[in-house]
Amino acid sequence: MTNVLLIDDDIELTSLLSEYLSKEGFSVEVTADGRIGVAEAMSASTDLIVLDIMMPRMNGIEVLQKIREVSEVPVLMLTAYGDDIDRIAGLNLGADDYVSKPCSPGELTARIRAILRRSGRAGRDGPPEELRSGELILHPSSRRAEWRGAQLELTGTEFSLLEVLVQSAGQLVSKEEISLRAFGRALTAFDRRIDVHISSIRQKIGARGDGKPWIQAVRGRGYQLLEG
Repeated sequence: MTNVLLIDDDIELTSLLSEYLSKEGFSVEVTADGRIGVAEAMSASTDLIVLDIMMPRMNGIEVLQKIREVSEVPVLMLTAYGDDIDRIAGLNLGADDYVSKPCSPGELTARIRAILRRSGRAGRDGPPEELRSGELILHPSSRRAEWRGAQLELTGTEFSLLEVLVQSAGQLVSKEEISLRAFGRALTAFDRRIDVHISSIRQKIGARGDGKPWIQAVRGRGYQLLEG
């Protein structure tokens, strides 16, 4: 099993990511202290590190610098949106990739898998290469989708949202849960992003034989992907 170390003091985010990565077949360790993270990064069992830039006492750049003095373990940096200075500094110190926060757990997982493939550290155990619901097939590692045997063109956000619904096909998923799992952030008042993206996905996959949409809305509660 692939071992991922999360070094981040954002308790809500690490809890979300840890739960998601565990469901995806990863073994996850979490620490909120950069100094402890440096020590744990030295473990031979650590296959990849997800490292936040903004942390107290020892920031992510300092942590990465310490790690790179003794180890080439792959490191994926979490940076503030649009913060090019931290991103460039991390890449120059040997970070393998970066993701801007807030990020969707699905995108983060896809980046992790890509790094592991490039580094030859991909574990033998892991989740299925595809998710299915009827004639809908998702390939999480490559972020590709197929519908009725043809490629389904989705934006990155649409893929993340549809991935959540496929994982819970036949079940009602609240908008709050969709926002956390797909976008990595809590749902805010008057936020209509989910509704807009659902509308776009519905147009791309069309309606069922009975004329009803494949993705059903339950007013005031959330959405449900009907099983084919």
